[in-house]
Amino acid sequence: MEKGHRYIIRVAMIATIYLVLNILFSSISYGPVQVRIAEALTVLPFLDVSAVLGLFLGCFLANILGPVGMVDIIGGSLCTLIAAFLTSRVKNPKLAPLPPVLINAFGVSIYLHLIFDLPYWATVLYIGIGQTIACYLLGYPFLLFLLKNKKRLPLG
Repeated sequence: MEKGHRYIIRVAMIATIYLVLNILFSSISYGPVQVRIAEALTVLPFLDVSAVLGLFLGCFLANILGPVGMVDIIGGSLCTLIAAFLTSRVKNPKLAPLPPVLINAFGVSIYLHLIFDLPYWATVLYIGIGQTIACYLLGYPFLLFLLKNKKRLPLG
């Protein structure tokens, strides 16, 4: 299969998995207090650059279905894009979950605290805790598993 096709397939697969996880766990994926299980996938750009676009598209689609509206569709998706790009530049796997935790905690909180009329720093704390659960407690072990089995996986 041509290399370009493989890239597009990986982007589509990551976007689809991100979207499906948000649908399955929608009750805890949106709002100022959330644990977006799909954010465990945000470690993937550490291994494969196609995950940057895949995560962005998955988040964009998930936020279209979410209850927060246009500001989350644009703001949340851009935060995910920035975090995924930064994760692709990280050299230490222990730090791979850090960009999505920080970017979402501080970035998404900018608009969620206004929408839900909560103090900004409380929202940073809520989103930061949820991101830490998704990215470090779920995503980091997932990354370690992928690193251990890298030779058997179709990563780019």
